Amino acid sequence: MAAPLTPVDLDLILAQTQDLWEEVRGQSVFITGGTGFFGCWLVESFCHVNHALGLGARATILTRDPAKFALKCPHLAGDPAITLQAGDVRDFAFPVGEFRFVIHAATEASAKQAAEEPLQMLSTILAGTERTLEFAAQCGARKFLLTSSGAVYGPQPPELTHVPESYEGAPDPLAAASVYAEGKRASELMCALHQKSATAKGIEFEAKIARCWAFCGPHLPLDAHFAIGNFIRDVLAGRSISIAGDGTPRRSYLYAADLAVWLWTILFRAPALVAVNVGSGNDVSIRELAEYVAATLAPSTEILIAKQAVPGVLPTRYVPSVERAERLLGLRQTVGLEDAIRRTAAWHMSVD
Repeated sequence: MAAPLTPVDLDLILAQTQDLWEEVRGQSVFITGGTGFFGCWLVESFCHVNHALGLGARATILTRDPAKFALKCPHLAGDPAITLQAGDVRDFAFPVGEFRFVIHAATEASAKQAAEEPLQMLSTILAGTERTLEFAAQCGARKFLLTSSGAVYGPQPPELTHVPESYEGAPDPLAAASVYAEGKRASELMCALHQKSATAKGIEFEAKIARCWAFCGPHLPLDAHFAIGNFIRDVLAGRSISIAGDGTPRRSYLYAADLAVWLWTILFRAPALVAVNVGSGNDVSIRELAEYVAATLAPSTEILIAKQAVPGVLPTRYVPSVERAERLLGLRQTVGLEDAIRRTAAWHMSVD
């Protein structure tokens, strides 16, 4: 059973988004992927804000297994404002009623699935986005949020330190490893086409695009392909931190409370069809990340690096420019890396 998020995190989200919520008063929200990492943060922050501000809003959460989610998060499943609907994102039955806001976050960013079942991953991304957009049109949605990915830019050139939304790179469409990235690119195009169709019919519909990068926080799996989660897992288990490569690739991590603030802000305030990078601009090398995790949680932890760095070779990068989010929406990173690591570890220890 997953522990509730801390009041510190929930109050941070409330304080940063309090002025955004009036249009949700008395309205209904529909969320796909509401039981995943992003979804748990969105649902729990929705419940907290809904109660704190007395909005009288409701949220319907699409999940393949409502009973499993109820066991995982009984404090959310039992909230009277929450309805769990069973269904696959590719062909779910449309719930009855008007939903002013739709958030499509149902994609498992699984390296294992991308490698072993790429066609299923592509089907889930494409058919899921199409089905959710069809539902948005049917239920009278006015604002639609797609959680896209920084993967849509393709490999980041090592000389480009931070990728802006104007960068026109792309994945290789003939590489099987591009399945997730290409699925997200096509999903963004679907949003543009559906908005164009709605506008032509005189229907108010705004598609918002959040290009999400790398994150840290409660609900992040510690046994998946996320380096920060793996390092925290190793330290909590009392093991050495093992780095399979040379430790030079550079990444950045945004804490999940900031992630929730950014996603709600993009849904309510971002211009339609203006992609916004969601992530941290403060990058570290994988080796530095391991050192941060060790120093924050257990300074005596040994760090093992499998390979030697090659002199003169620029490191690979996966780091966004967040200038647009700052300039356009006033968004800022408020939780630093050490605090993010500490809060994530504490939550996982409380779960265990």
